[in-house]
Parts: sequence; C-alpha cells; structure tokens
Amino acid sequence: MNLSKIWLSSPHMGGNEIKYINTAFDENWIAPLGPNVNGFEQDLKDFIGNGKEVAALSSGTAAIHLALIQLGVGLGDEVLCQSFTFSASANPITYQGAKPVFIDSEKQTWNMCPKALKEGIEARIKHGKKPKAIIVVHLYGMPALMDEIMELSTQYNIPVIEDAAEALGSTYKNQKCGTFSNFGILSFNGNKIITTSGGGALVCSSEETKKKAVFYATQSRDDAPHYQHSHIGYNYRLSNISAGIGRGQMEVLEEHIELRRKMHFFYKDLFASIEGIQVFEEPNADFYSNHWLSAITVNPELTNGINREDLRLAFEKENIESRPLWKPMHMQPIFKDCPYYGGNVAKSLFNEGLCLPSGSNLTDEDRNRISNVIKKIFN
Repeated sequence: MNLSKIWLSSPHMGGNEIKYINTAFDENWIAPLGPNVNGFEQDLKDFIGNGKEVAALSSGTAAIHLALIQLGVGLGDEVLCQSFTFSASANPITYQGAKPVFIDSEKQTWNMCPKALKEGIEARIKHGKKPKAIIVVHLYGMPALMDEIMELSTQYNIPVIEDAAEALGSTYKNQKCGTFSNFGILSFNGNKIITTSGGGALVCSSEETKKKAVFYATQSRDDAPHYQHSHIGYNYRLSNISAGIGRGQMEVLEEHIELRRKMHFFYKDLFASIEGIQVFEEPNADFYSNHWLSAITVNPELTNGINREDLRLAFEKENIESRPLWKPMHMQPIFKDCPYYGGNVAKSLFNEGLCLPSGSNLTDEDRNRISNVIKKIFN
C-alpha cells in the first residue's frame, strides 16, 4: 500500500480565492496592477496595523532587495544579518554589491542575539566600517527580541529590516511582527501560512516609502508620456491574479494560524514524556508565534543515542516530510569568507533540530501516522 505524502507545509486554499481570480478574468485585469492588488494591500495594511503601508511584490526576496535600496546600501557596504535563516535573507545584500556580516542566535527565540549584535556592530565600527543596516528574522514564526534589537538600532543609528516572511500574524508584546522597524518583509510563497503561489510584500513606514518601492518595482519609469528612466528599476510587482489568491487567503488567515498552533500543541503532547526532545515554543507571554513550522531539538545523550537524522529517516520511510533546521549562513560555502560574531548557538541548532509537518490542512489521520512513527522509534 502506497502511503500518501504528508508534507511539511503545503498550500491550503479557503475556497473564495477563485471568486477574486474570476473577477480579474471577467474585468481583464491580467496585469501587475488592478483591484486585487490594491485590495490585497489594504487587507494586509488593516491586518498588521501600526500605521504601516504595504506594497505587494513578486517575492519576499524582492522586498528585502527594495528595502536595502531605499536604505542606500551599495557597493562595499556591510549589512548585519542573522546567520540562522534561509539564504533569501542574505542574498539581496550581495545584489547591491554589499557584504553580509553574520550574527549568531540566542537560545530562547533562535533569532538574532542582541549581545552578538552589539559585539558585531562595535567590531565593524572599530574596523572602520559602520554597518548600513540590520536584517533580523522572526524564524519559524517566533518573534525576535525586538526591544533589545531596536534599542541597539537607536543607539548606533543603524536602520532595521524585519524579515517576517515566516511570521505573518505573530506578535511581540501585542505588536505584529514586521511593524517594529523601518521596513518589514512578508512572504506568500507556496509553503507559507497563506500563499499567493509566489509573492511577497514590503511593509513601509510611510506612503512616501511605499510609493518609492512601487516605483522601483515597476522598472523605475519616470512620470513622462514616453518611457524615461533615471534610476535602475526592477520587475518586482505582484500580479492582479496572484493578489486575488491572496485576498481569498486573507479571509482564512486567522483560522490557518489557529490550525498551525494546534499542530504545535499536538507535538507538545506527543513529546511530553520523551526525554531529550525539546519542542520549540514561546519563552513567555510577551511572545505569540503563528507556529508556521513546528520544530524540535533532539539531544542524543538523553534519547539513548537517537538523533535528529534517525528521526528524519524514520519519517521519510513512512512518506512523511521533515527537514533539518536552516544551515547557518556563516557555514554556507558561498558566505564562508564573511565575518561572523557570536558563539555556536546557530550551529548546534542546525545539528540537533528538525522541522515537523505543520500544515493547516493536516488531518487526524495524518497526526496518527506522525504519532505512530514517534511511538515506534521510542518504543
């Protein structure tokens, strides 16, 4: 019997997406502009609040790139970036001819460590190279220590870009992730909490910075009757069709967050009596995670030698997807020559951590199959 695949995080449609798509077809808005784009931006703006503006773009990576451009990052500059993240957080730094400087994580949230950040800032200044920006990531939906990070941003006058690609709906001290800083980043990739197939958004502090982002995202076309360009531009705008999917998805966002959180509590119960398995969770009531992905760390010294890879292979055998935590950027071949500040938190998380199926569309049957693998491997 071939078991169906249980995915880590697959798209989950609400049903109303097709209504917005059909409207786009009926009105012939098959373009990177139109009512769905405007409506999706408004929906996101209403959801995240805090007086922010939102520009809908083709990806979260594009959003980081446009944020760096607006912050004046250019050739030879340095940008401080969380090491424990996906490469899309760091790659746009190189698009600008700048150099990433990687910062370790802290153990509570797995996000950028304020102590290591301070060390990195002071070391780069001493080196004669004050960083132009800080990219902090709210990893797996868990908010970073934003009070401490924004304090350092103010102290050293270095702007912050919040990569909240995985954290739509997560809050720190009741404030939505992506709204603490100069720019926030959202992603609607196929595996995210809501999806537009591919897509993202730049959260901006003002109408002016949003307009500038849209200008760059639409090939930097000057206001003229002919095609005139005074700046390098990009083809980064979200299409009206994709935005239609996004509008339908916004209708089920709160429900999807609750279902992801339900999966987190399922794992809390599943591993409650298994020594050596730690489920990643909020440190205290200041943090509210959407639990985009549920994750664990495995300590082989306490699990009778069973390690992260043993678990992953046991799941794979049953056609269940699981995945090691992100390999830190400072350990990646492409970034091996970049400076790094901190200890071995990110490295040990990579060695010991595993992401587990977390989708909002998982069934009781799926949960039973996951439970059976754990029961089998731990007798």
